[in-house]
Amino acid sequence: MQIDEQTHGAVTVLGPDGALTQDDADQFKGHLTHALSDSSGRVVVDMAAVPFIDSRGLEVLVEANDVLADGGRSLKLCGINETIREVLDLTGLALRFDHFDDTNSALRSFH
Repeated sequence: MQIDEQTHGAVTVLGPDGALTQDDADQFKGHLTHALSDSSGRVVVDMAAVPFIDSRGLEVLVEANDVLADGGRSLKLCGINETIREVLDLTGLALRFDHFDDTNSALRSFH
């Protein structure tokens, strides 16, 4: 899995490319953990190039969100396709994350 990482001011945007599954979840978790520590919790995950997510991928997102929740923040997701939105709804996890249509909207939410 390729993971694009960009910095916009004090915000880190991670853009995984490919299905977020058991095979790549640990790699993604490493990037996400690093971004959380380097950006004071200002992280956006751009899911536009993620066609599918499995239970391990969800677990990584939930763990990161829990770390942020301890500081009164939440993980911001953008570019979610209909399949992932349905997975989040069916698992009851949709309300645990801030959702945005695109990266720019997510970035503006920090101001």
